[in-house]
Amino acid sequence: MRELTVGQLAERSGVAVSALHFYEAKGLISSRRTSGNQRRYARDTLRRVAFIKVSQRVGIPLKTIREALESLPDERTPTKEDWAALSAGWREELDARINQLTRLRDDLTDCIGCGCLSLKTCMLSNPYDAYAKEGPGPRRLLAG
Repeated sequence: MRELTVGQLAERSGVAVSALHFYEAKGLISSRRTSGNQRRYARDTLRRVAFIKVSQRVGIPLKTIREALESLPDERTPTKEDWAALSAGWREELDARINQLTRLRDDLTDCIGCGCLSLKTCMLSNPYDAYAKEGPGPRRLLAG
């Protein structure tokens, strides 16, 4: 089984070398080192990188992706069945995020429509700074 250099993995996966180094530092992929201290990746790392890219594309945080990969037996590369099981578990989180983004989009349209562009003092989106009572940070963004 022929191994891939980091350059070959980058070219084949469409991921920058720096991103591959980052993934490795975060424990998402692994390599072995040659006697010359060069990285070598098993060919199945291509599928693992594809899994990471697709997961990121749908908004899954790297920490969650790492946990999913760690849940696989013997740190094996995800299969189609693995993807189906893991993505089903992420569906609820993605649905919540979609609902949150829809609310934000609708609120943003309303705010821009009034022309004031001030979320702090806007009488439509935050009358009398009511959200300040709920604590610091973007309260409407954090609402579930």
